[in-house]
Amino acid sequence: MSKRNLNHGGTGVLAAVAIAAMPLASPVKAQEGVDLNISLILEGIYFNELREGNESPAGFGGGHHHGDGHDHGHHHGFDEGFNLGHSELVLEAKLGDFMDGTLILGFDDHDVEVEEAYLRTRSLPAGFQLKVGKFLSDVGYINSHHPHDWDFVDRPLVNEYLFGDHGLQEIGVQATWLAPTQSYTLLGVELLQGETSGVANYRGEQSAINGTERILEDTEGPRLITAFAKFAPDLGPDHAVQYGVSAGYARRYQETEAHSTRFEDWNGTAWFAGLDAVYKYDAGRSYGHGNWRLQGEYFYRVIDVDRRDVEFTDVDSDGNPTGRNIGDVRNVQSFKNKQDGVYLQGVYGFAPRWEAGLRAEALGLTNEIGRGDGSSPDPSYRYAAMVTFRPIEPVFLRAQINHNDYADDHGRDRGLDFMLQLNVALGAHGAHRF
Repeated sequence: MSKRNLNHGGTGVLAAVAIAAMPLASPVKAQEGVDLNISLILEGIYFNELREGNESPAGFGGGHHHGDGHDHGHHHGFDEGFNLGHSELVLEAKLGDFMDGTLILGFDDHDVEVEEAYLRTRSLPAGFQLKVGKFLSDVGYINSHHPHDWDFVDRPLVNEYLFGDHGLQEIGVQATWLAPTQSYTLLGVELLQGETSGVANYRGEQSAINGTERILEDTEGPRLITAFAKFAPDLGPDHAVQYGVSAGYARRYQETEAHSTRFEDWNGTAWFAGLDAVYKYDAGRSYGHGNWRLQGEYFYRVIDVDRRDVEFTDVDSDGNPTGRNIGDVRNVQSFKNKQDGVYLQGVYGFAPRWEAGLRAEALGLTNEIGRGDGSSPDPSYRYAAMVTFRPIEPVFLRAQINHNDYADDHGRDRGLDFMLQLNVALGAHGAHRF
């Protein structure tokens, strides 16, 4: 199954690097019956915005942004020039045939985060398996894969803008069942705490603003439940395909936006559903020459909320009286946001150790924003091309160019980005997922 927030700044990074500097072995006998593997994945990225375009797609908040070199807060975009990128320290332990334990610390030059920390059973009967802790959800396909497993430098837009900067990454419990059939059939359910932006987005414990208490109610977890199914028929030794369907329901969706005189509370529910498919062809030639990989996903999301405004000042931004008292609550409206996204990509090994890929994406083909008078912003698109070279298996160098065709409230403005990525895996690392 699938293999981040300790925000300690530079101290945390130094601590992670100090741990990572320990000799790497596979496996380490930590105690009787326990095998411990330690690996370190280092990544560097050069980024250049060749042509400036719209920053984000119309109708979607959040997502990555590009720093200006002066923001030392927590973000996941790229500064112009050199970036440390997304690096990982991975500890994987096996307690015989009984249980696995995994800890993955992600870090860049600003932050260290616990990306995943979970236990997973190995010996439950009848094909059942449990995972407990913090982990990447198995909804869709790419969500459960770490960046070094991606075929492109960046994650697809639909995953980033529907599920947040990290994808759907939660604390909770996952139960799966592998059916006793000739073809691979896996069913799974996840009970998750529900704090992922764009899905559950729970804000119940956020502090007051300007001394004014918020009106959103606290709700105990789990607040998000997901379900997925994966099916892979047997196509012989050279061909492999996997189909997936997944869905999720958040019984509590909350969001707060602060304005000059008030904060705006959204409170309600959200749900999503999606389809994914992956096809792989093994040409049987050396170092991936002639191999094909095709991959695509579609997700649809609905946010159904009530909007209420709470005043935290009795004057407007110009100092004029508003006619309302601090703490006044106004029930403004109920509305739904309906949005979706899709991507399709293909990668071909055109020579030994060399591969090239293309990706096309659309975000907001359905983009109905119920807030206010309701609107339907134009969809946004992105197209990417990449070339990857793997001199040895644990190392790859990737060049990628993105053509961003984002619509916003002022129209469509196209941008062009170039990225050069170096990724190196040191030490023993688990096998890549399908």
